[in-house]
Amino acid sequence: MNCRKQRIFLQVIFLMAFTFLCAQTQKGKATFYSKRATGARTASGERLHHDSMTCAHRTYPFGTRLKVTNPANGKVVIVKVTDRGPFSRGRIIDLSWGAAKALDILNRGVAMVTVEKVSADRGVPFKLEEKVLPELDFEMTDRNYGLEDKWRGQSNEPAATAEGNNKNPKKPIPQPKTAEPAAPNKGAASKNATPGSQKSLPQKEDKLTKRILEKMKSWWKDVEKK
Repeated sequence: MNCRKQRIFLQVIFLMAFTFLCAQTQKGKATFYSKRATGARTASGERLHHDSMTCAHRTYPFGTRLKVTNPANGKVVIVKVTDRGPFSRGRIIDLSWGAAKALDILNRGVAMVTVEKVSADRGVPFKLEEKVLPELDFEMTDRNYGLEDKWRGQSNEPAATAEGNNKNPKKPIPQPKTAEPAAPNKGAASKNATPGSQKSLPQKEDKLTKRILEKMKSWWKDVEKK
């Protein structure tokens, strides 16, 4: 008996867990509110806006975030439960006009979707804006971009050019000659000097010395007499 009770208890737990997991992911038809419903009051008391990401569900509490996926194109939106419905058979969720536009189901009106509950810790994932980086155009050249063989071939070019330049040496550019100062004409100076002027100088010196000596002698004689 004890073993039988344990088996029944385990089966019940398994069925409850299976139904709980199935309830987490729902698959069914989705509809959406008309754009004209903007401003209407929902069951939660909030005003409906066609651009807001909201929805209506029969069982989830208000404020619960649901992940709605369109399996036809793989597009996903996160919506918040603010109203009750839909009450038509086979339909599981009513989406706002903006959420239906994001899932690309406006043209069909009714589409198959999958609904999953999003944990409160996860939050609403926002799509990051793409950063547009400026394109930089780097000009490239083939010069000096190659293997070592090209470099070796280029290393002999300067020597060859140097030899070619030695065969045809450049002529020196003539520089303008500067005028040298004229040397003094010694002959003309010697001609201008007269022999009388050259002899007059020593004669004057002799006369001066004689006068000085005579004055000293006369002065000395006067001293002796006294």
